Amino acid sequence: MRFSEIDFWERAIILVDMNCFFAQVEQQDNPYWRNRPVAVTNGNLGSTIITASYEARAYGVKTGMRLKEARELCPSLIQAPSRPYRYAAVSTIIMESLERITPDLEIYSVDEAFLDVTRCQSLLGHPEDIARQVKKTVSDASGLTCSVGVSGDRTTAKFAAKLNKPDGLTVIPPWEAEDRLAGELVTELSGINKGIGGFLNKYGVYKCGDMKKIPISILAKRFGNPGRRIWLMAQGKDPEPITTVVKAPKTIGHGKVMPPGTRDLRTILIYLQHMSEKVGIRLRRHGFQSNHFFIGIKTENGWLGTKVKIDYTTDDGQVIFELSHQFITKYWSGQTARQVQITALNPTECRQPDLFLDNTYQNKREKINQAVDLINERFGEFTVAPMPVIGRSEMPNVIAPAWKPSGHRKTI
Repeated sequence: MRFSEIDFWERAIILVDMNCFFAQVEQQDNPYWRNRPVAVTNGNLGSTIITASYEARAYGVKTGMRLKEARELCPSLIQAPSRPYRYAAVSTIIMESLERITPDLEIYSVDEAFLDVTRCQSLLGHPEDIARQVKKTVSDASGLTCSVGVSGDRTTAKFAAKLNKPDGLTVIPPWEAEDRLAGELVTELSGINKGIGGFLNKYGVYKCGDMKKIPISILAKRFGNPGRRIWLMAQGKDPEPITTVVKAPKTIGHGKVMPPGTRDLRTILIYLQHMSEKVGIRLRRHGFQSNHFFIGIKTENGWLGTKVKIDYTTDDGQVIFELSHQFITKYWSGQTARQVQITALNPTECRQPDLFLDNTYQNKREKINQAVDLINERFGEFTVAPMPVIGRSEMPNVIAPAWKPSGHRKTI
């Protein structure tokens, strides 16, 4: 059956993937950088590349590469300090424009979105026509380009979107999805990492077409319902629906990569205090508190961390930092610190009665935090802050993968 003979699809999913999103924004805002190799780093002092323009990628520059190595490959490389608030603002504009096409929109990340256009076909036309409208909508709203994948399920649509970058449009009709995926490695599909791939390899499954050689029960026994989904994903039949509701957060955390070779206790404590304050700010901003925290530093031997549970819930960065200080005192013995991480686990909107802290002190801290938050919202983050944290602009924010332009996840 020819593609052109099909008028309506039983299910039609579009995946929008912005091309080198952060770098594109930088090139748009800095006309002199257009068509030139640009690498976005975490601030002026950032040593690791967050993303790079296609001009830089042509030299072999990749995400996660050290800036020094990238400059050896591309001496003319332009370093662009990350501007998360700008990227968040542009993403919000893009996502709001896509809602005009369909309300069945899942914002997958800051630069990706799924659209279920099944119900739009009678109004907007064939899925490929809708995809072209999506690309125009993104361009009109932001001036940026995107790559779009179209198919009958979300996994195949996401696979299709990466085939013709940048500024591509790839259609894999649902009835061709299984054959199209058959020759691809299973690890090419989103959600199938090397660990899952290694498990499948033990059963002779290397490519998507091999999946039918094993019963679905093998994956179901090992991975549960996600295993059943994986079995179907490889055959172009991913049953996962588009999710339009932003769920409450399971964690709220912040982490930072540290300068290479960091062993200085004072420096480590400054980073931990910075992260403690940021977690506290986010908890307060969205009306959450927690009594359970993960605190850790990544050393040359891996993560050194602990989970701390206290008898009362808090949103106070000072309390979180005190827990961090106790952790360092107890567990750290001079190892090189590469990264710090503080995460509030299972945050809740319900404020538990506090039986252990002096209420006068707690009320005082709440009033102080409220006043500080108001000042910082008006004049900039950490305008007022604990002394060691002031001037931490060299450690700017980054956008979390789970960022959403509405609800609690609009945080950077």
